[in-house]
Amino acid sequence: MDIKEFLDQDQKKDLLRLLTAGSVDDGKSTLIGRLLFDSKKLYEDHLAALERDSKREGHAGGDIDYALLLDGLKAEREQGITIDVAYRYFSTNKRKFIIADTPGHEQYTRNMITGGSTANLAILLVDARLGVITQTKRHTFLVSLLGIKHVVVAINKMDLVDYSQEVYDKIVEDYKSFVTSLGIPDINFIPLSALKGDNVVEVSERMPWYHGKSMLEFLETVHVTSDRNFEDVRFPVQYVIRPDLKYRGFAGRVSSGVINKGDEVMVLPSRQKAKVKSIDTFDGEQEFAFPPQSVTISLDREIDVSRGEMLVPPNNIPRIERHFEAMLVWMDEKPMDAYTQFYIKQTTNNTKARIDRVRFKIDVNTLEKSEADHFELNEIGRVEMTTVKPLFFDPYKKNHNTGSFVLIDPITHNTVAVGMILDKISSESYSRLTTHDSQKIVKGESLVSQKERQKRYNQKGSTLWITGLHGSGKNELAYSLEKRLFDMGAVTILLDGKSVRSGLSKELDHSPADRAEHLRRVAHICKMLNEQGIITICSFVSPDENIRQQVAEIIGKDNFKLIHLKSDFAFAKKNDKYGLYELAEAGKLKHMPGYDSTYEEPASADITISAEENGKNVEGILEKLAEWRVFPRE
Repeated sequence: MDIKEFLDQDQKKDLLRLLTAGSVDDGKSTLIGRLLFDSKKLYEDHLAALERDSKREGHAGGDIDYALLLDGLKAEREQGITIDVAYRYFSTNKRKFIIADTPGHEQYTRNMITGGSTANLAILLVDARLGVITQTKRHTFLVSLLGIKHVVVAINKMDLVDYSQEVYDKIVEDYKSFVTSLGIPDINFIPLSALKGDNVVEVSERMPWYHGKSMLEFLETVHVTSDRNFEDVRFPVQYVIRPDLKYRGFAGRVSSGVINKGDEVMVLPSRQKAKVKSIDTFDGEQEFAFPPQSVTISLDREIDVSRGEMLVPPNNIPRIERHFEAMLVWMDEKPMDAYTQFYIKQTTNNTKARIDRVRFKIDVNTLEKSEADHFELNEIGRVEMTTVKPLFFDPYKKNHNTGSFVLIDPITHNTVAVGMILDKISSESYSRLTTHDSQKIVKGESLVSQKERQKRYNQKGSTLWITGLHGSGKNELAYSLEKRLFDMGAVTILLDGKSVRSGLSKELDHSPADRAEHLRRVAHICKMLNEQGIITICSFVSPDENIRQQVAEIIGKDNFKLIHLKSDFAFAKKNDKYGLYELAEAGKLKHMPGYDSTYEEPASADITISAEENGKNVEGILEKLAEWRVFPRE
């Protein structure tokens, strides 16, 4: 066989991606090192370095410490444990392998998720002396969560239990009784000794009762090609290629299904239809494409297609939804803030998303579910999410590529979580109420807390009550303040005497009794709006100190901020744009505060400002709002 023939044959070998997981000192790194050593895939300089390092840093007594082939970090070698994911590539005459050696500690759960995200098969190591332990169950759950369909339970260190079949059978029985509920379709058991080489590359004579394959033989022959989804055609568009006026192609990787030249496809979300004109690759045009090939597809007619859109068969389209449920693995050291609007990346689609609700979190050691409102590092749970624009997805169980996503922090741009979509949220889920929810509704209490509203709006629901003589400029100040807050992103409502008296207080006059009733009604409106997280700006003369105190008690003194716009009578009369002082002087308007009835200046206003400097007053109020934590400055 010449070199070209050998390289061509090597290029056509199947690739198996696998991960190893287990508890501390179960022998994951040793097993992989032994596979490389016994399959004669190490160069002479590697072997010499391994023998030298084993004497200096090894943890295998006088034997070669094969774990040193993978534990490359200084901290790993010092402690004899795996901390980060180590990837190793090797090949045999039958297959190529990419191995992810993942850490066993609970605090490195995110590292295992990263290592297993592309794996076809998982090797879970069990120490024959300890049997099925908590970490074994945790790793099995994580494997099932990732949708890995093939699992090899490698019962290691059989040499330390005298190669006992009884010990092996007991571990197999314990594991099978636990794993039944997780729905992993293909589970195999291999007894071995990674340190001694038993059943690693060659079937060991020390365990004549075992009639299965060695680890390497199993890895070379396990069938994983059918795991890919070849039924549902999904082609997310990554890039539009336009080298000249005659050619317009859509480049991307086939996520699932088989696309043939001449097939009719639909573009999502526009639902425009066309036929596949050509399928182009680096090696030229081909008749069909399948996962995970990267190709460029051209269509037989001009259709507007952009990055993030998807080509699918017209009779087999994915979910097109903004609301869905997912399993989430939190990977950031900073705890989850449910009120953050994250960036979400799913296939080639990018948009913003929020976590509406944490249904529960799962204890990865006991698999027990518990209530939660956020996640910490390495925690896993079920959430409901909403995106700004629709995603095109299939449930993760059906299609890993279209059913997975990552969440990105909008400030740090760190990947904070990975998710596996379960399905869209059913209409029943929206109407489902807990007993606690029902009790709150009976009491007339909102299902959304003030804290949640405060987080969503980034403000505290408060009433800014502006008092002062008629003509002092209250309305100019109120409306200017409303516009400024709106431009800054605040949610506000403005109430003034004219608007309220035209409707809510239409039947009331300006007598002291009716004025008190008028302001009482306004106060109750403010209270309800504040409870909804809204800032209300009120512009009322409100001349009586006792009435202002009653208004503050109705609204709640913590939410009530009194702003006194101070002016003398001469300034107010001169600044009167409605002619009310003229009506009062003509005897056509009675009970005019400051003219024929008393205006009591506030004894202790939160802010007292001069009417003559009204142009500067808005900025002063904004500074106070930031100080009171009602609304932050820009």
